[in-house]
Amino acid sequence: MSTSDSWRTGPRIYNLFPLLAGAFPCWKEHLERARGMEFDWVFLNPFHQAGYSGSLYSIADYYEFDRRLIDPSAGPPETQFRQMLETAHRLGLRVIMDLVINHTAFDSSLLAQHPSWYKHGPDGKPVHPSAREDERVITWGDLFEIDNSKDHDGLWTYWADLAEHYASMGIRGFRCDAAYKLPSELWRTLIGRLKGAHPDAVFLAESLGCPFSETVRLAGCGFDFIFNSSKWWDFAAPWCLEQYRQTAPLVPSISFPESHDTVRLAADLKGDREAVKMRYGFSAVFSTGLMMPMGFEYGFSRRLNVVETRPADWEKPQWDLSDYIGRVNRLKASRRVFNEEGPVDALTVENPRILAFVKWSRDRRDRALVVINKDARAAQSFRMQSLGQFLAGAARVEDISPDEALQHSPDFQSAFVKPSAFHLIWAASA
Repeated sequence: MSTSDSWRTGPRIYNLFPLLAGAFPCWKEHLERARGMEFDWVFLNPFHQAGYSGSLYSIADYYEFDRRLIDPSAGPPETQFRQMLETAHRLGLRVIMDLVINHTAFDSSLLAQHPSWYKHGPDGKPVHPSAREDERVITWGDLFEIDNSKDHDGLWTYWADLAEHYASMGIRGFRCDAAYKLPSELWRTLIGRLKGAHPDAVFLAESLGCPFSETVRLAGCGFDFIFNSSKWWDFAAPWCLEQYRQTAPLVPSISFPESHDTVRLAADLKGDREAVKMRYGFSAVFSTGLMMPMGFEYGFSRRLNVVETRPADWEKPQWDLSDYIGRVNRLKASRRVFNEEGPVDALTVENPRILAFVKWSRDRRDRALVVINKDARAAQSFRMQSLGQFLAGAARVEDISPDEALQHSPDFQSAFVKPSAFHLIWAASA
């Protein structure tokens, strides 16, 4: 265990995708599986009543539940939702909901009730939100964009009341969709009010793709976490470690090996189980927090779809990584260095197929050597000249690799790693 005095574990989040899980009464088995893998939070994509398009992110009514998630024979919808939350809490899982307040469905009743809350174009008509992706602009025709630039006719109070409504039911986390598109004062108002009533509430900013200046702005608004882009790192380009070093002093981050917005990793890596395991291990130790979508543990390859996915899309497992994920999650929870955004030092090992870096706890009393074989086909060896520097001042050293220990020569001058291997050596100062 860590030798440091006091620290908190970062969130280990299981993303329960509502349309794949089905009706609320069916969620118990998924919650139990998440807890069995040592997750301590569950993130739910929107569960509100969707609009005409059927997209989870096209919300028509924030206070009604999506009909696809209701079992008609199991009692009132709110009772079903509350019972699901009670099950999660009984298992030791805290629940995060998606707070989507940048836009609504074009057929939301809010448009008729509060037209001033929406952005309007030169023609006076509501505006569809859009975003630039690479060289093209994507527009969502099923959505109308909210004008959150100021508190029009109680708009900000409406959002704060919405968050309070679900917090009063037992929601303890809010993943704020497109957080960078909303003004700082709105977030300060909303977060301040919620944390005043619920000090343990946690706010996560969805900030992927926004300029670094926007990340800095969000960090000053009271957000507890941001999401980082390490999922797309090739383990070679400098941008990932540079981004980490820029954001680490400001706000802790959450890594993920895949998300509901990405291609399934098992499909992307063409069913390479060891490479999938390595990516999960890296995500777990790189950042303070970690998130994984349901089905990852079974190597599901079909991409999650916010409109079309159904429980019938549950796939036949390629494998079952539940034990491995549980080991990694326990390992993450047991060491301070894996729950902070401390300094990271890249190591030169004279083999470009090997990634090696040292991650430190903020107080520099704990450190971990992370070794990854980027080669999915061949074993690799590397010289360990840097090991002496890594061990300097260490009172305890342990190989805590979640699978096999790092193989090395008798004189500790070189090491050998299997394809897609992931190894961890932990050390603590006296």
